[in-house]
Parts: sequence; structure tokens; C-alpha cells
Amino acid sequence: MDQQQWTAVDDYFSEVLIGPDEALEGALAAADAAGLPPINVAPNQGKLLQLLAATNGARRILEIGTLGGYSTIWLGRALPAGGSLVTLELDPAHARVAEASLERAGLGDRAEVVVGKAADSLARLADEGVEPFDFVFVDADKPSNPEYFGWALKLTRPGALIVVDNVVRGGAVADAASTDAAVLGVRRMHELIAAEPRVSATSVQTVGTKGYDGFTLIRVER
Repeated sequence: MDQQQWTAVDDYFSEVLIGPDEALEGALAAADAAGLPPINVAPNQGKLLQLLAATNGARRILEIGTLGGYSTIWLGRALPAGGSLVTLELDPAHARVAEASLERAGLGDRAEVVVGKAADSLARLADEGVEPFDFVFVDADKPSNPEYFGWALKLTRPGALIVVDNVVRGGAVADAASTDAAVLGVRRMHELIAAEPRVSATSVQTVGTKGYDGFTLIRVER
């Protein structure tokens, strides 16, 4: 089994279970035209996020790391009438691409793109006393994952789900001697999760279009 096979399997499932989607394909095309890095989630991973959020009955969703808005569209589609989504993006150029794609996808009225350093935006949301979120997707700079987990816990309610992407790092997460900042951030986050009595969590390895990686799924218990 190799990357070619993993990609072929992902393509098969995406074709059979998802099919063509003008809004999603348009978001990818717009991101590519703007020179954004092709690091968005795969279609089947985006559908998984949508299903998780919908199954959890999420009415308020927080995304940390917007990029071009591809995963944001998947998450926004999980919202019921009256639901809302806040997505945080550091780069103003990325945010403009995402806002346009969200508008084309019919989600402009329920998805807000907040521009700035995520840690600052998260602190501001906490200071404003926003209504707790039901679902959080973390897909931003990996060295900051411990901080993002802490804020996600502060900004959610019991029963909320937190999904953190790219936690396997091609297997490097298992290397206790790693000096890579991304690996260190992921490992430290998992140490915090393990020591936190208010959550229950698991991590899953994945292979596919995006290579060998995985995600961590966290449920806020109390």
C-alpha cells in the first residue's frame, strides 16, 4: 500500500458518497487561484466533520484555522436554521478568499470570519462572554495546539465535541526525542488532554489523499 493507492481509495469514496459539489469545488479553485497552500481537508474528511457536528446537534460551531473556507463550508452545512459559525484566520488575504467562497455557498449569513491571531481572537470571545460552542474544529499552527485546546475547553459546554486535525505528523508524534515544534505542540496537547478530568478523548490514524496523519476527537464531559 502506498500514496497512490490511498489516494485512489479516497477518490472512490468521495465519488460514490459525495459526488460533484459546485460550492466546494469552487472554494478549492478560488483558493488555488489565490495561491493558498493545498492543505485543506480531503472531501471525505470534510464530510466526516459535517456528520460529527450534525450528529452532535451543534448550533454553534467554532473553527480555528479557516484557510480558504473549504472545511468551513462543510461545517456550516451541519448547522440547523438559526445556527452560527465563527472561524478564525490569521491571514487577511486568506480570509477574503474564504468569505467569498462562503457567500457563494449560501453561508454568508451564518458564518463569520474573524481575522487576526487566533489566541487573541479566542481571548476576545471569552472576554465578550459569548454563548458556548457545541463543536470546535482545530486546524491551525500545531505549536499552538496546547493553547487552542485550553481555549476550546473554556468556550464549550458539556457534551461539546472538539476535533483536532493533523496530530499524527506522519508518525513523528510517537518520537519522544523529536525537536520539531509541530510535534512538540501535538504531544503537549495530548498530555494536557490526558490530565484533564473534564474530557474524554481518542486519536485515530488515517491514510488517504493527504498522506499519513490523523485526528484527535475530544468530548467535553463536564
